[in-house]
Amino acid sequence: MKKPVLKIAVLLVGVAALAPRGTLAAEPAATGQKACELERPLNAQIKYLLYLPKDYDQKEAWPLLLFLHGAGERGDELNLVKKHGPPQLLEVGKDLPFIVVSPQCPSGRWWESEDLSALLDEIVEKCKVDKDRIYVTGLSMGGFATWSLAAFSPDRFAALVPICGGGDPNTAAKLAQVPIWVFHGAKDPVVPVKRSEEMVEALKRAGADVKFTVYPEAGHDSWTETYANSGLYDWLLQQKRVAK
Repeated sequence: MKKPVLKIAVLLVGVAALAPRGTLAAEPAATGQKACELERPLNAQIKYLLYLPKDYDQKEAWPLLLFLHGAGERGDELNLVKKHGPPQLLEVGKDLPFIVVSPQCPSGRWWESEDLSALLDEIVEKCKVDKDRIYVTGLSMGGFATWSLAAFSPDRFAALVPICGGGDPNTAAKLAQVPIWVFHGAKDPVVPVKRSEEMVEALKRAGADVKFTVYPEAGHDSWTETYANSGLYDWLLQQKRVAK
């Protein structure tokens, strides 16, 4: 039976307050400068699709798959997120053995790691999530965000699947303990395959467990074949967060 995809809009609001004068140092500097600290709340409004597996109530905890779409699906119409990737597969009736969270990035904006981390906090609190099996994947703009979110909180994730994206090779050491499977099209005219190659090379130098699949004839769309591959989901389910 097809499990309905739930549409939920969540408002995540921080509770910190801005001190009117900041925090004074114990001994102000002779120059008249004083040490202060900025404290402001995080205000993030995120619409997302939430999918619960068909046997959700029969297990105590489930792996969580966070899917990040590309630039073309930004906006305030949540159905756009169903155009590609896991949300598209779920929409046509495929069952996936994950809690699947598919947020939508607002128009004119880019994915923010702080917002996505707050969303994951919300899902972990409300759903039966196996905290040792949280995975993130994304395509194009979402591929870039997969790299940046993992670098922002590398200890959180059990595996990464960035597709036709790119990251900062200087963050490779942070990700050395996270299993990663990278995908890209060799003829991508939008995001050159070099962007993934640079990350893979840096990860290998850092001793990371990284797999790299390049589709020789693919352009920018290297995600359709990737997400249709059942082996990808089998591989994800084998990955667990490394204890620190």
